[in-house]
Amino acid sequence: MQGAPKQSEAPEEERGGAAAVLMEKSGVVQEVVEAQPHPYSFHVSGPRKLCSPTWRDNISSSWKDGNYKRTVIACFIQAIYLLELDRQENRDADNALAPKWWIPFKYKLTQTLIDERDGSIFGAILEWDRSAALADFVVMRPSGAPRAVLALRGTLLKGPTMRRDIEDDLRFLAWESLKGSVRFKAALEALKSVAERYGSSNVCIAGHSLGAGFALQVGKALAKEGMYVETHLFNPPSVSLAMSFRNIGEKAGFAWKRFKSMLPMSSETQVNNEEDKAIGFGLKNWLSGLKGPPGVGLGKWVPHLYVNNSDYICCSYTDPDGIEGNNAGKENVGPSSTTGQVAAKLFVMSKGNQKFLEAHGLEQWWSDDLELQLALHNSKLISRQLKSLYSLPAPQPALPR
Repeated sequence: MQGAPKQSEAPEEERGGAAAVLMEKSGVVQEVVEAQPHPYSFHVSGPRKLCSPTWRDNISSSWKDGNYKRTVIACFIQAIYLLELDRQENRDADNALAPKWWIPFKYKLTQTLIDERDGSIFGAILEWDRSAALADFVVMRPSGAPRAVLALRGTLLKGPTMRRDIEDDLRFLAWESLKGSVRFKAALEALKSVAERYGSSNVCIAGHSLGAGFALQVGKALAKEGMYVETHLFNPPSVSLAMSFRNIGEKAGFAWKRFKSMLPMSSETQVNNEEDKAIGFGLKNWLSGLKGPPGVGLGKWVPHLYVNNSDYICCSYTDPDGIEGNNAGKENVGPSSTTGQVAAKLFVMSKGNQKFLEAHGLEQWWSDDLELQLALHNSKLISRQLKSLYSLPAPQPALPR
């Protein structure tokens, strides 16, 4: 007579990425296969110590904490990478990975940005989900939480989109500009649309790697139109041939000055030196004039840059200006310390020698042991890239009709 069926205690076995468990039922051994979680699932690789908005945010908003804001926005960018992976791997709404990276923070997907060249998703707009928030008794959007976020992914070395991603990478490498890309136009139109709908102070743009390059130039283009959008740039690209040629020119000029200083002085040389000083003084005044009137352009748009010293793609942002001197320990980085205006906020992570993929990865920006230093230097690269904002004309008063 056969006894009552019992569950065997066979150990789990890895078979094709799934856990196989042997169970005995009615004398028949059956194999029950349980799918293992995807490595990019939110509960597997997402932040560990981050809470979803609750009724407490009605009193004290978590978004006022810079670490919380940085972590959530990095998660939004991760969602854009996964939107494209979901598309490539034909995942449906039931098993899609991307939504899990914005739903916990009470946001919803309202628009995807499609590259018309290959149909890939390179960005998306996420908006505050009021109905989901009310379900958890969050009656209003927490202070500091953007109404809408435009998130842009970086290079994805997988599938058909790799060719277009690398094409834009090479575009930046050659020209230090992404304005010729179809993605720039699409991102600018999308950001301008939501900024006009909700107000620029309620909108945020963010990107990682190549996406950070787009976010910087799109945000800058909008700032030139007088619309200042909060901008977060993770591992923004800083290496280009154009910049290298400029650096070579600067070094050659420095070497020529050193060589001239070693030559014997004469009365004619002294006259020429006086002329050089006069030219230099005039150039300095002209450069300072580029900043324009206080409060115009500069100081109203303050991008946040997150860089890793071991990442050779973005480490040039930490190079000191060389004119203003170092400002260790100061949070604000700007081309002029005398005006008290802010050009950008630079957050630097330094963990010693790291592998490139680790130093350039997005996951580091929501890790639990993250330690950042704020704006170690007056960055020459930031000053150069934002210089065109300093000469913005003062807004003209509206004429009566």
